[in-house]
Amino acid sequence: MLSTMPSSTGFQPSSEQLQVLQTASEFAYQVWQSRTGACQTFLRSYPLESTLTRQQIDDLIQDYTLDENYQLANEDKVMSGLRHLRMLLMMRWIWQDALAMIELEQLTDELSEFADGCILFAKDYTYQQLIVQYGQPTFINAKGNVQIDDMAIMAMGKLGAHELNLSSDIDLIFVHQARGETDGDKAKGTRSIDNKRFMTRLGQGIIRLLDNNTADSFVFRVDMRLRPWGDGSDLAIHLSALQKYFAQHGRAWERFAWLKARVVGNIEQPFFDDIQALIKPFVFRYYVDYSAFSALREMKSLIQNQVAQREDLDNIKLGAGGIRDIEFIVQAFQLIYGGRHPQLQVKSCLAAMQALCQLGYLEETTYQELQAAYRFLRRLEHGIQAINDQQTQRLPHDSQWQNNLAITLGFDDWSALLATLNDHRYHVNVPFERMVTERQIPDQDDDEFEPEHLNEQIARLNEVLTEENRERLQGFWQSKMVANLSDEARERLDDAYPVIVHALLVHEEQQQLANIALPRLINLLEAICRRSIYLVMIAENPNATVELIPMLSASPWIAKELAQYPVLLDTFLQQRYRHLPDKLELRDILRQQLLRVEPNDEEELLSVLRLFKKNQVLAVAASDVLAERPIMKVSDSLTYIAAVVLEAALERAFAEIVKRYGYPIGQDGDPVTEADCGFAIIGYGKLGGLELSYSSDLDLVFLHKIKEQGMTTGEKSVSGMKFAARLAQKLMTYLNTQTRDGRAYEVDMRLRPSGNAGMMVVSCHAFETYQLEKAWSWEHQALVRARAICGDKRVTARFCDIRRTVLALPRTIEQVRIEVTSMRIKMQKHLGTSQHQQQAGKFHLKQDAGGIVDIEFLAQFAVLAYSHEHPSLTKWSDNVRIFEEVAALGIWEVEVCQDLTDAYLRIRAATHQLALSEQSLLVDESLWTETRALVQAQWQHLMGVESAE
Repeated sequence: MLSTMPSSTGFQPSSEQLQVLQTASEFAYQVWQSRTGACQTFLRSYPLESTLTRQQIDDLIQDYTLDENYQLANEDKVMSGLRHLRMLLMMRWIWQDALAMIELEQLTDELSEFADGCILFAKDYTYQQLIVQYGQPTFINAKGNVQIDDMAIMAMGKLGAHELNLSSDIDLIFVHQARGETDGDKAKGTRSIDNKRFMTRLGQGIIRLLDNNTADSFVFRVDMRLRPWGDGSDLAIHLSALQKYFAQHGRAWERFAWLKARVVGNIEQPFFDDIQALIKPFVFRYYVDYSAFSALREMKSLIQNQVAQREDLDNIKLGAGGIRDIEFIVQAFQLIYGGRHPQLQVKSCLAAMQALCQLGYLEETTYQELQAAYRFLRRLEHGIQAINDQQTQRLPHDSQWQNNLAITLGFDDWSALLATLNDHRYHVNVPFERMVTERQIPDQDDDEFEPEHLNEQIARLNEVLTEENRERLQGFWQSKMVANLSDEARERLDDAYPVIVHALLVHEEQQQLANIALPRLINLLEAICRRSIYLVMIAENPNATVELIPMLSASPWIAKELAQYPVLLDTFLQQRYRHLPDKLELRDILRQQLLRVEPNDEEELLSVLRLFKKNQVLAVAASDVLAERPIMKVSDSLTYIAAVVLEAALERAFAEIVKRYGYPIGQDGDPVTEADCGFAIIGYGKLGGLELSYSSDLDLVFLHKIKEQGMTTGEKSVSGMKFAARLAQKLMTYLNTQTRDGRAYEVDMRLRPSGNAGMMVVSCHAFETYQLEKAWSWEHQALVRARAICGDKRVTARFCDIRRTVLALPRTIEQVRIEVTSMRIKMQKHLGTSQHQQQAGKFHLKQDAGGIVDIEFLAQFAVLAYSHEHPSLTKWSDNVRIFEEVAALGIWEVEVCQDLTDAYLRIRAATHQLALSEQSLLVDESLWTETRALVQAQWQHLMGVESAE
C-alpha cells in the first residue's frame, strides 16, 4: 500500500466542519482523530466538495494494493490496503453527507462503484493466483472448440440497482459458463481440476479478500444467500443449471430478487447475452402477470406478520411504512406490468417509481409522497449507519445520539424528526395496505356485526354460557388489563368482539362446546390485547375466526401455544393448515424468512427458526384436529419440518464457523465447500423412523469426513477436529437454546458412540469401528431406526453403507431373540406401569406389554435376524415399511404384518390425540383389550416367549 504521510498543505477543516463530523459519526470522527495526516492528504486530493468518478475509484484501488516497490502486494497487504482505503472513503462520504454536500443518488452511486471496483479487483487477483496452481478453466463450446470459462458476478439487491448504503452488505451470485476442467499440466507444475471446483475457489477468494474481518476491519460484508438453493449449495452455478433452476424451481420471491440483478463489470458479449436471455423471461412476463398476485399476497402477508411479530417501530427498513414497504409497492408493479412496458424494466427504485407515475400506475400525489418518503428514509438510514459504521436500520435509543441524528438531518430536536418520520410512514402505509389486498368477506351479511345486533348476540351467548363462564367473561371486561388499554387497542378490541361472539355462537350451534372454548379464548385475548394488531386480524377475518374456535375447544395444547406465542395466530387466520406444504415447499418458506435475517443477527436467526417450527407444527395440529390427514401423513409433515430446520441450522452454523476459522480440509485433501461440507446429521428414534409427534425431542448423531489433524484455511486456523466440534456446538446452540420463543427442539445425543461419555461428533471411520467392534446389541436395534437427515452427501452415503453393513451382519435368530427380549423386559420394568396402576385397570400405550414398543421391537428383531439373508430389509427405517418388506419377502405371514401395522397406526393415532389434549399415555385398559391382546399374541408367536407383564 502507498504510504500517506501527514502534510502541512493537507486539507484543513473549519471548527464548524469538525463539529458536524463529530455530531454525525463517532466512527468517522475517530478515523479523523487517529489518522489525521492520512485524512488531510486524502481530502486534499479528493476534496469534500468534489465527486468521485469510476476512474478515480479504480486508480485508488490500484494505489492502495501496491507494495513499497510499486508492485502488486501480497494478499495480507492487499487486504490491509483495501480496508484502509474503505476507511478513508467512508470518512469522506459520511462527512459529505452530514454537510449536505452530496445528493442521495450521487452517494449511493459512488458507494456502488467502489463496491464494483473492489469486486473486479478481487476477482482478477484471485484468478491470477488460481491459474498458477490449476491452469485456466475451459469448456467445449457448441462448435466443438475449447473455450476459456469465465465467471460473471451478479450484483443483486441494492448493489444491483446502484443504491448501496453507507454500511450495506453486498448480495452476489456467481455464474460461470459451462462444465469443464482447467488446462492444468503436471509437466508445467499445474494440476487440472473441474471448473466447478475452480469457480468455487475463485468465489471463496473474492469473499475472503472483501469480507474477512481482520484487525483493519472489512471492505464489504458479502451475502451469497440469494443464489439458487441458497446456503449449503455450490457457490457458483453454470448457465444450463441456472436455466433449469429458473424453469423448474424459481419462486415468485426470487423474481423480486433477480429484478435488480446486474453483471458487475464487462464480460464477453455472447456470455452477457446468454445471461440476460435467462433472466428477462424469468422476471418479466410478456402479458400482464396476474399469476403473480397470489404470490405477492403471500409475500405481503409475510411482511405484515413480521411487522406484527416484531412490533419494531424503531426499524425504518422493516417496520410498518418503512423502506421495504416502498420497495414492495414498486417491485410488485414492475413484476406485474414490466413485461408489457420495457420502461419498467429498470433497477433503481426511484427510476421505477417515476416510470410507474408516467404510465399512470401511481397517482401523481402518491408518487410524490412515496419518492419523498424514500429519500427521507434512505437519508435517515445513512445517518443511523454513520454513527458507528454498523449495518443497522434501527433508530438509536441513546438520547445523545438521537439528538445528534436530528441535528445532522436538519431538525431542531428528536421529536421533530419523529413527527416527520411518522408522516412519511403514514404516506407509505396507505398505498402498501391497498396493494394486492384480500380482505375476507364474512359468510353472513355485514349487518350481523353492527352494534345494534351485538346486544342481541351477547344475550344469546349468555344463555348458552355456564354461570362460571359468564363470570369469567365479565371479569375479562372489568379487568385492569382492559381498563389500561390504549384508545387504539380498546377500539380494536371493540371492533373484534362482534366477530368473536358470532364465532362462539356458531361453535355452540355446531358442536355445543362454547363453554370449553371460552376460558381458552379469554387467555388468548389477554395475550393479544396489548399487541392489538392481532385484534385487527380477527376483525378482518370473520370466517377464519369461526374456524379458530373449534381448535381451541378441541386442543388445550393448541390454545396454550397460541396464547403463549400470539404471532402464530396468523397461520390460523390465513387458514394455512388447509394445505400442508411438502418438504420442498417448507424449505422455500424457511429460506424466504431467513433471507430477512442479517447474517450476523443470531438472536433473530434463533427467533425465525423457532417461530417457523411452531407455525408449521401448529398448522399440522390444526389439520389433525380437523381429521383431514391420516396419521402417517401427519408424522411425515412433522418429520419434514424437523429436517428442514436441521438443514437450515447446519447451513447457517457452517457459514458462521467458516467465517471464524476458514474451511477445514476434507479427507480427499482439498478444503470442503458449502455444498460438500464434510459434516452430516443422522436422525435416530422417532426422527429416524419418520414418526415424530408434536412434542418429540430429536435423537441426533453427528458424523464427519474431515481430516482431524489438518488445519483450516482461515487466518485464525484450528484443527479439523476442533472445527467439527465447534460446528456441532453451534448447531446445538441454534436448536437447544431457550429463548423468549422457546426452543427449536430438545436434542438428545445419548445414542452417539459411547453415549454421554463419547465425542459430540465422530468421523465416519470411528463410527464404523465402534458399530462393528464395540456397540451393544441395543445400539444395533437403535440403528434400525436411524436415517441420514441432511449434510454432505458423501457423508450421508457413507453412513448408509455402514448402517447396511452392520444391520446385515450374520446373527443367529435365537441370539437376536434373546437380546431383544432381554432389552424389552428391562425397558418395561423401568418404564411400564406399576402393579398398583395395573390393578386400577391402566395401560401405558407405549411402554406396557402389547403397546407400541412391543411392535417396534418386533420390527427391529426382523431386521437384525433376517437382513443377512435378505439385505433389502435394511432399506427402511420406519416400522410400516419394514413390516411391508417382511411380508413381501415371505418371512412372516402377510396377515401378521398387516395386523401389527394396523395396531401400530391405531396406537400412534391415539398418542397424537392425547398429546393435543395434553393427556397422559396412561389410558383405560378396557378400551384397548383387543389391540393389546393381538400384539401380545403376535409377540408370543414370533418371539417364542410371552410378552412381559
